[in-house]
Amino acid sequence: MSSLLESLVDALARGELVPCLGPGALAGVVDRERGEPIPADSDSLILALNGGRPMSRRLMWEFSRAAMNVELKRGRGAVQRFLDATYAGRPWTQAPLHAWLAGTGPGYVIDLNRDLQLQHLYAERPHVLVRGIARVGGTDYRFRIHVHDGSGYREVEQEAVDPALPVLFKPLGSPEPGSTYIASDADFVDYLTELMGGFAIPAFVKARRPGLRYLLLGLNLDRDTERMLVTELIHAAGSPAGWALIPEPTPRARRFCARQGITIVEAGVEALLEGLAYFDDEACATAGALGC
Repeated sequence: MSSLLESLVDALARGELVPCLGPGALAGVVDRERGEPIPADSDSLILALNGGRPMSRRLMWEFSRAAMNVELKRGRGAVQRFLDATYAGRPWTQAPLHAWLAGTGPGYVIDLNRDLQLQHLYAERPHVLVRGIARVGGTDYRFRIHVHDGSGYREVEQEAVDPALPVLFKPLGSPEPGSTYIASDADFVDYLTELMGGFAIPAFVKARRPGLRYLLLGLNLDRDTERMLVTELIHAAGSPAGWALIPEPTPRARRFCARQGITIVEAGVEALLEGLAYFDDEACATAGALGC
């Protein structure tokens, strides 16, 4: 492993970098019974949503388009049921990166996936779960907050949160507790509008953000939606803002990272995990195959 990757791992372990996880962070996760990889990136989610069959070229561009198409034909509940069945209804192996991150006890993690891996790994420790919501009435905000006391979640208002607790921020939602998702185009229009307006991030998260640096893992930053999310989520970052592991960065990703003050490292999550002394034999056996 290069000295740069080693230094990034050390910085993560010391809590000096905020991990921001994208679909690539779930590489190597498979269904324990069927051996099928977890649908995480846009293409795999679209195929899973459509019973394994490709959709039209226009809809295959991004999962949110495909989800919007299904929502218009079968209702919003159809997309929610699909995501519930995908992420809560199947027995997935553990992602090695998630297992290692949880073991370091980070104070703040941004997870742009909709799975339950980190929530299950956090289940025995007090923490705050923040998840995005969209197209709801009765509130000015676009988030739900749950506090876990080590035995279960309870929903709270942002004013009741202990700001010293670790925060797991899942902007696109998850199945538990009580599923909520940002999935279709209509969801993203509402959520991103409120995110840019400051109403999709709790005050206690905003208070800890100034000067933070980030490590983007599993995000290729080739889609407008990803870039808009990252832009708002890392607002008030330090200088430099951080690093992004992208094996084959596109010109779009390069331009975006240059504007944001993010240094691209042309390597994948596998390279970060490869040969890590932090993974002992037992951890590798628990986690699965990737990098062990």
